[in-house]
Amino acid sequence: MTKDENKIALITGASRGLGKSIALHLAQKGVGVVITYHSSGELAEEVVAEIRANGGKAQSLQLDTGELAQFDHFIESLSETLNNEWGRKTLDYLVNNAGIGIHNTIENTQEAEFDQLMNIHFKGVFFLTQRLLPTIEDGGQIVNISTGLTRFSMIGLAAYASMKGAIEVFTRYLAQELGPRNISVNTVAPGAIETDFGGGMVRDDPIVNDFVISTTAKGRVGMPDDIGGMVSSLLTGDNQWMTAQRLEVSGGQQL
Repeated sequence: MTKDENKIALITGASRGLGKSIALHLAQKGVGVVITYHSSGELAEEVVAEIRANGGKAQSLQLDTGELAQFDHFIESLSETLNNEWGRKTLDYLVNNAGIGIHNTIENTQEAEFDQLMNIHFKGVFFLTQRLLPTIEDGGQIVNISTGLTRFSMIGLAAYASMKGAIEVFTRYLAQELGPRNISVNTVAPGAIETDFGGGMVRDDPIVNDFVISTTAKGRVGMPDDIGGMVSSLLTGDNQWMTAQRLEVSGGQQL
């Protein structure tokens, strides 16, 4: 038995993309996973089935991280799931990953778009984490997914990147407050990754794809496993002394 086989992680937005990769990588290391999905229940169950087929333990729960009114019901469902599947009441790892992409210039960004981004990427993360604090084991870890766009800028992503900037500040404050519980809190900031995020722009638009390649030291666009592998290594490695850090995984984008 490895040191992580009795650990449990909650990963939001893990029916596809980066969250799915994180869940699969953690499961490969023996970590039990609870994944959330917004509307893609069938895809979430496929992730769960893949993990179980490889001998791991996993469950999926529905959650809209931008709707705080759902949090009471979600916490109840999570408690039941932890007890029924693992005989526990607590988590070891929380990965705040769920998100959407809205591409618009500052001039044309609508208030409704701004509010949707804020509710999902900042307000929801803040208050979901708050609600989960009693559930996270002392000595556990929290990872908040940000973006390389808080360091470099691209037209059309100001509102999205601003929310992620808030998350990076929140990470530092959270790390300060949870230090006495020996809980590490860090930010992982992916560069441009080939997923369906933002309508699959990086993956499906050859012009965007070629542009990203031209701006990275590694000379390629990122893949979900680049992030899944890094986050799983961060959580299961010997990194307890590290907290309040922003870790960019971008292949050296726009250095």
